[in-house]
Amino acid sequence: MIAETQAAGLDRELNPWISAEARFNQAAGRLALDEGMRKMLSLPAREVTVHVPVTLDDGRLEVFTGYRVQHSIARGPAKGGIRYAPDVTLDEVRALASWMTWKCAVVNIPYGGGKGGVICDPSILSEFELERITRRYTAELIDVIGPEVDIPAPDINTNERTMAWIMDTYSMHKRQNVTAVVTGKPLNLGGSRGRPEATGRGCSFVTREALKLFGIAPSDARIVVQGFGNVGGMGARLLAAMGCRIVGVIEYDGAVYNDHGIDVEKLMAHRRSTGSITEFGEAEDMDRDEALYMPCEVLLPAAKENIVTSLNAHRIRARVLCEGANGPTTPPADAVLRENGVFVIPDILANAGGVTVSYFEWVQDRQGYFWNEQLVNDRLEEIMVNSFHDVVRYSAQHDVDNRTAAYMLALDRVQFAIKIRGIYA
Repeated sequence: MIAETQAAGLDRELNPWISAEARFNQAAGRLALDEGMRKMLSLPAREVTVHVPVTLDDGRLEVFTGYRVQHSIARGPAKGGIRYAPDVTLDEVRALASWMTWKCAVVNIPYGGGKGGVICDPSILSEFELERITRRYTAELIDVIGPEVDIPAPDINTNERTMAWIMDTYSMHKRQNVTAVVTGKPLNLGGSRGRPEATGRGCSFVTREALKLFGIAPSDARIVVQGFGNVGGMGARLLAAMGCRIVGVIEYDGAVYNDHGIDVEKLMAHRRSTGSITEFGEAEDMDRDEALYMPCEVLLPAAKENIVTSLNAHRIRARVLCEGANGPTTPPADAVLRENGVFVIPDILANAGGVTVSYFEWVQDRQGYFWNEQLVNDRLEEIMVNSFHDVVRYSAQHDVDNRTAAYMLALDRVQFAIKIRGIYA
C-alpha cells in the first residue's frame, strides 16, 4: 500500500498539468487574486480535439487524434508549438499552453498561449504520411488558427518543413499566401534569420546575466548541458564562445566529461560522424544519470520535462540551474533547490528566446520587410536581459524565488490586460 501511494504521488508530481496548476496557485495566492480572476486565468479559453483520418502508404485508413489548446488571448493571439509524439496527452498540451501564456507575458510580447499535438509515432511514418497528417490536422483547425488568432510553431518531432505544410494548407483554404499563420518556417517562405538558434541564444544571455549577478567570471564557470540538440547544443556553443568551460554533456545514450573543458565544435563533429557523443577522444564517458550531479556553476537541462524531481533534487550541485527545456523541474523539487541555495532561472524566462524570435518572424511577415541576423540577435538580447532583471527585481521586492516571481509578474500582466479590456457579456 505504501509503495502504491508513493507511486501515485510521483505520478502526480510528473503530471505537467498538475505542475502548472501548482505553480499558478502559488503565484495567484501571493498576488491575492480574487476567485473569479483565478478561475479565468487558470482555465484554457478553448480546447479543440480533432480526429484526423489519413490514408497510409500501404492503403490502410488510420485515424489520429490531435489537440489544440488556446489558454489565453487576453494580450494577443495564442502562440505555441505543435508536437508529434505517441505520448501526447491533453493534460500535457494544456500545461504547455498555459506555460506559453506566462512565457510571453514574462518577456512582455503581445501574445497569449497556445499549444498543439498529434498522437502519432513519426519514427514509423513516412514523409508523405506525415504530410497528410499535417495537412488534414491543419484543415480541421482552419477556423481556430490564423495570424490574428493562433499562430503555431515547431515543437517535438516537427520542423520548418511541417510549418511549410501548415502554411500552404492554410493559404490554399484562404486563397492567398498567409505567411504569418505560423512561425519557424524556412527562410524563403517568410522565416526569420536567427530563429533556429534563438532558444539556446536566449539561454546563454540569461546565464551570462546570472554569472554577473554572482560575480563569477566566464572563465571560472563550469557548465553541464543536458541535451545536446538545438537548444543545448547552441547554448553550449555560445557559452563556450563567452569563455565558459563546458565540462559535461549529457545525451539520451550517455554522457561525456572533461574538467578542463570540452571543445563543443569537435564534439558536434564527432556526433555527426558516429551518431553519438560517447567515445569522444577528448573526454571521459560517464553514466548519464550520474553526470547530472557533477559539481558545476551552471546546469542547463535542455531536453525534456521532469529531469529534476523530489527524488534527485538534493543531489544537484550547480550554483545556477538554467531551464532550457519546458518543465525540467517539478514543484516539489523547487523547494529542495531553494533550500540548497540553487539559483533557478525558470523555463518561462530561460527558454523564451524561441518565442521572442518567433514574434520577430511574425512582425516581419506582417510588415513584408525582413531584418538581418545581427538586428534579430540584438533585439533578442535586449528583451532577454531586461526580462531577466525584471524577474530578479520582482523576486527581491516580493521575497520569493525566481520561479514564483516570474509567474507573479506574468499573471499580473495578463490580469491587468483583462481588467483594462473588461469582461464582454
